[in-house]
Amino acid sequence: VLQSSNSLKASYEDWLVTYGLSVSPFHLRWQTALFNRQFYNWGRWKPRFLYLWFSIGMVFGIVAMFGSVILLGKTLLQTLTQMLTEAPKAQNDRMLQVVVSLLSPESCIQMYKLIVLHENRPCSVVPGVNLPVSQLTYFFSAILISGVIHEVGHGVAAIREQVRFNGFGIFIFIVYPGAFVDLFTTHLQLISPVQQLRIFCAGVWHNFVLGVASFMVLFLLPAILFPFYYTGVGALVTEVTEDSPANGPRGLFVGDLVTNLQDCPVYNVEDWNSCLGDISEKSQVGYCVSAATLQQLSFPARVYRRLDGTVECCSNNSLTDICFSYSNKLDNHLYACLPARKIIEASKVCRTNMDCHKDFVPSFCVTPSLENQTRLIRVKHPPHMDMLYVGHPMHLQYTVSLSSFVPRQNFLSIDLPVVIETFCKYLISLSGALAVINAVPCFALDGQWILNSFLEATLSSLIVEKHNRELVGFLILLAGSALLAANVALGLWMVTAR
Repeated sequence: VLQSSNSLKASYEDWLVTYGLSVSPFHLRWQTALFNRQFYNWGRWKPRFLYLWFSIGMVFGIVAMFGSVILLGKTLLQTLTQMLTEAPKAQNDRMLQVVVSLLSPESCIQMYKLIVLHENRPCSVVPGVNLPVSQLTYFFSAILISGVIHEVGHGVAAIREQVRFNGFGIFIFIVYPGAFVDLFTTHLQLISPVQQLRIFCAGVWHNFVLGVASFMVLFLLPAILFPFYYTGVGALVTEVTEDSPANGPRGLFVGDLVTNLQDCPVYNVEDWNSCLGDISEKSQVGYCVSAATLQQLSFPARVYRRLDGTVECCSNNSLTDICFSYSNKLDNHLYACLPARKIIEASKVCRTNMDCHKDFVPSFCVTPSLENQTRLIRVKHPPHMDMLYVGHPMHLQYTVSLSSFVPRQNFLSIDLPVVIETFCKYLISLSGALAVINAVPCFALDGQWILNSFLEATLSSLIVEKHNRELVGFLILLAGSALLAANVALGLWMVTAR
């Protein structure tokens, strides 16, 4: 039995070696030489252009190394300031917001602010980051593509500098995908420090280029999709969650085009978010109602105060009536229970009674008397009847998904522009994070090799002894590693302590 077990183990290990697989706890790795020819073709394509390309990348990588230290330093100071103040600033005001998404287990709401702002999904807890379940595909795909582009940069630069390329591979660490290239170490050590810099900076450079390219696609998306989709006419509803307050027979449906929130025009998703933000921050608007109409529609009701100090004057069982407050000529505060839809649909919005003076008809500005933070919002989505929403504006924002792109033909998908937009935002965020983090002069990151080569290229005449230059590099790496570790530790503490 023992001999059979050993034989099976040997066969399994041979099979792993044959297919370039390596399996260990929490780590799966695959390496292959299948793409070597393609890498060599890329590395030998237009040598002058590649020399200029990777020379620009070298300059960018060096600047990014110093810049990442400044960013991490400012982020650490801001985090410490937030810890010491009683009212810390909002999380999205941090200097390194693009990196926070990769380093800290942010809440679902913060990921919405960073990525889509208008989606609400169950969260799946992933080591290092909390994400809506619907966003996991974007997240892992963006990480994998960013990692592949990063390593392609190293591989092509190495071939351009005559360093032997052994192979390309992909790995999965716990749940995170990544990529790597296998270069001949002896060749790397024999070339000049400047050549090494071109290779080591290529990954950070390619991540930056990927982020810029994704931003350009995102910026030019209306023009790219113009033959198939038009924009600037409203926000198209693409999904309404089951638990959304906008769900119902007089609510919003997939395919509806929202054109107004109260008196705030909506031409795209950004307007939708901006209007909801303004409605949330400002006081509730009122509606102009003539004195005759007010007397006709109102009916006697008992007035009482809620726990938060606001006034209620309608029966709790009423689904169509809302308590409105208004002031008469003597500035007395009066309350009336009125049918909301009849009052709102035929009225213009107002702030004071002065806004309602027209044609000498006595009118009042009646304002919904609602609990704090609760708003009555009129949502126009013609040709359907206006939706009247009562609740917190953010609940409407998080449970309704919209798109700025309206299909020109019925057979076109309403989700395609949203998919492209969301994926581009993830690529910008995660590829940028990978560039910034890898540029940090920290052990085991690209910044370690960028720093060592940079010191060799600049200090060899000032510090003659190699071991002294290595000591300087070691001390800088130690400081950079401590700075990065402090940011991660404090970021995690801030998140878990909230």
